[in-house]
Amino acid sequence: MRVGLTLFGDHLTEDGARFASQLGVADVVIHLTQYARNADNGSYRDGGVGPVNGDCIGVPLWTYEDMAGVVSMLARHGLKVAAMENLSPNFWSDILLDGPRKHEQMDGLKQLVRDAGRAGIPVIGYNFSIAGVWGWQRRRLARGGATTAVFFGEEFDAQAPIPDGMLWNMRYRPAEAGAAPVRVSEAELWSRLEWFLKELVPVAEKANVRLAAHPDDPPAERLRGNARLVNSHAKYERLLDIVRSPANALEFCIGSLQEMVEGDVYETTRHFARRSAVAYVHFRNVRGKVPHYVESFVDDGDVDMAEIVRVLRDEGFDGVMVPDHVPDLDCPAPWHAGNAYTIGFMKALAANAASLGPARSAKAATFEARQAAY
Repeated sequence: MRVGLTLFGDHLTEDGARFASQLGVADVVIHLTQYARNADNGSYRDGGVGPVNGDCIGVPLWTYEDMAGVVSMLARHGLKVAAMENLSPNFWSDILLDGPRKHEQMDGLKQLVRDAGRAGIPVIGYNFSIAGVWGWQRRRLARGGATTAVFFGEEFDAQAPIPDGMLWNMRYRPAEAGAAPVRVSEAELWSRLEWFLKELVPVAEKANVRLAAHPDDPPAERLRGNARLVNSHAKYERLLDIVRSPANALEFCIGSLQEMVEGDVYETTRHFARRSAVAYVHFRNVRGKVPHYVESFVDDGDVDMAEIVRVLRDEGFDGVMVPDHVPDLDCPAPWHAGNAYTIGFMKALAANAASLGPARSAKAATFEARQAAY
């Protein structure tokens, strides 16, 4: 297994690449979506509910040249792209909402996947979600009073409607006066995912690209009036069953899985690593479960992260693990300091994986028995 770093926005630059190289990582997960474009995150940063992203109105589909340029820039610093994460909402809004342009948008995604493969990007991470990540507040509740994201679902209206023209907290078109709030049922969402996978997985196979699904965060039953897709461990299996292919894989988030009210994160990790379904790992820790949890430092949550490494080691996982949602340290460079600390912890575990002793968690048979009854 390898340790990598995620770069996005202002960090997906020559300076960010130098930082990653100085940390001693060789793999990078990139985000090309410009979440901060025309964004006003002031209320969220002051403790309000969010996050509040910007807009992607009119953003052109990423081209081979766009992706190859980023790959080339990172290569100059000895880095390779392990995955590209999250699609700009305007690229697939009608796929998620079953709108009139879904076939046109699917043609665009097929070209994007082909171009990603040509550019040398082996994985595309996605989250098939209407509301996306929402409901966080920033509180000084991590170790030592560090600022972190929390989800306290009892403190606000978690079913507040999504503003018209928005998906994933980003505006993909101007709002229309009097438009009815979006309401998507669980059955509708799964039906749309099935169409998405059956259309796109065969293209990904030919392009040597894996599509990797992120579980819901927060993994509530519903959020902003809409169903959630993968909000239980067993639903990851359901997603893989739609199209059995190495190209239909998982963006495996330890934190999101731990936030779920059912399931054992060690059993689930063992089960999907044994199936070779894990494309890459978000190595994240939390305290608590939905609807009340706090995102913690990697060594200060409910998950024994050394045990996660033992399980991945035992199952022969040879992919990349990256930090995710790291609390901010009180210093001039909170993001850099938090990620540097996390990378150091992860590299120590990975480098000494063979010396960590036997795994202590239960075997995958428990998961499989529960799945059979699902």
